[in-house]
Amino acid sequence: MSRCKQASRSLTLLCRQKPWVQEGRVHAAALSRSFTTTPLTQDEALSEPAPLSTPTLDPALVSTPKEEKILMRMGVKPIGSRRRRAALQTSMNIPFEQLPYQCFQEARKILLADREEKLKGIEAMRARIARLKEQDAAVSGGQKEKQTRLKSMTDQLERLKILADINDPIVKKRYEDGEGDMNKSIYRYLANKEWRQYRRPLLVQRITQMAVVPDLLPHVDPVVDIRLAFGRRTVQSGDFVDSRVSEALPKLRVQVFDKGERLVSLVVVDPDVPDVESDAFKYRCHFLAANIRISPTETSLPLSKLSSDEQVLLPWLPPFAQKGSPYHRYSVFLLRQQDGVELNVASLRETVQRDGFNLRSFVDKYFLRPVGVHMFRSIWDEGTANVMKRAGIEGAEVEFKRKRVEPLKKPVLPLPRKKPEPQWKFR
Repeated sequence: MSRCKQASRSLTLLCRQKPWVQEGRVHAAALSRSFTTTPLTQDEALSEPAPLSTPTLDPALVSTPKEEKILMRMGVKPIGSRRRRAALQTSMNIPFEQLPYQCFQEARKILLADREEKLKGIEAMRARIARLKEQDAAVSGGQKEKQTRLKSMTDQLERLKILADINDPIVKKRYEDGEGDMNKSIYRYLANKEWRQYRRPLLVQRITQMAVVPDLLPHVDPVVDIRLAFGRRTVQSGDFVDSRVSEALPKLRVQVFDKGERLVSLVVVDPDVPDVESDAFKYRCHFLAANIRISPTETSLPLSKLSSDEQVLLPWLPPFAQKGSPYHRYSVFLLRQQDGVELNVASLRETVQRDGFNLRSFVDKYFLRPVGVHMFRSIWDEGTANVMKRAGIEGAEVEFKRKRVEPLKKPVLPLPRKKPEPQWKFR
């Protein structure tokens, strides 16, 4: 008896011990049926179990890493922390501020009383600022002294706004859920605090370790959070990016933490371009745009939607590294322009050149201040040659090799050893 028949016989015996029952009838034909390629009968088709429905995942209730990964693959981000989502699974959908815990409600009374005190201080500070604005500059000690006092009082007013809401659990809940209004000081403060805890120290470490500073600029103090992505891939500072991925324009998300709108310029520079004639490296600008408006609420910065006539000076040049050259550091700098001063794009196009672009001279000449930085790396890969061909860049067939340096001092050869004379001789 073959192995297939032996297996079918044992399965048949097992099924006879537990017959199928449906609507009070036992299907004897189905019990004795062996493996075959013929279609199922109508009764057998009715006995098949219904397919299981895929459960829907709620982003506010998932609490396991597996469920979070499934949601992230679907493009949905879980809401809040994992501990909070796990607690909500067993709650009774009671509003957060009405939780029936005596200690919680007593703590809320203390927080509300403290907030009322801070609100009175805010109203008093606003009244002082209004009186100072109406006051004559000569009485305040001059226009410069008046502006200094106004700035100091305005900063104190912003601090009072933050202190009024910093302990409010509802504010923290909205921020964790991604529902915070960045027009308010408290949400900008929380976002800045979160950025400075991990992402900013990591960024400063990368640009210092890889010598972006001081190779391009002598000093950079990042105060703006820049996130860069090519398509669906988010690029961390210092990551290697495939040339086929970086061929398209990147997407930038710029988050500022102080109120108001401002004008900035965006520069992408490569400081690792080999110069064979001088046996050194030179600079190349891969993208340059000016007069870009950003604010705390307008975080998206799509480079493809910038005006080619009024903003873009040098269009996007795909990053590439020739074969044999070391990895290239593509540095993204966000430069803040003077308040209300727009750069003349038409005149800049006549003076700015892509090859040999000097970022230090550009910053000093137009009084720009670096406020944000990002970087990624690129090296020769299997798609670089095609990327260079599509972009019309020459030199894909060039390969750099290290030149062997001959020593100036000639090697000293060892003296030949003399053959020792024997102690005895034949006579």
